[in-house]
Amino acid sequence: MDKKAALAKAEHYCAYQERSQYEIRNKLYDWGLKTAEVEELISELIVTNFLNEERFAKVYVSGKFNIKKWGKIKIKQSLKIKQVPDKMITKALNTIDSGDYLQTLLELAEKKAKLITENDAYKKKYKLITYLMGKGFENNLISEVLKDNNLP
Repeated sequence: MDKKAALAKAEHYCAYQERSQYEIRNKLYDWGLKTAEVEELISELIVTNFLNEERFAKVYVSGKFNIKKWGKIKIKQSLKIKQVPDKMITKALNTIDSGDYLQTLLELAEKKAKLITENDAYKKKYKLITYLMGKGFENNLISEVLKDNNLP
């Protein structure tokens, strides 16, 4: 694939959905471009604002929190895998409203507590905490929400 065709295809790829530089770089290599061409195209995409790492991080955080109901730990790990800089991850995570965050945690806890059929209270609490930690919520917040709302 020549550079011009790759640029058009990459622009379309970025326009369809926000992407990280890591995702674009991998896609360009998959298309058979060489390192110098890949870096040149990434620079071009940044200049034309098709590629914006900060915008990507904010949209990613918003989507994973609002749609998938992920906690900050899981979102942060996922962004690190996509090689988003720590500073941008922190900035994006700070866009989550703390009230909404706690409310989401409570709703997930209440919903899951109803579904756990365990009779032993200790095991039920363990299963609930494990589930919420798997969703990426912080252990101290989980304990606080469970205690404040008399959940198992």
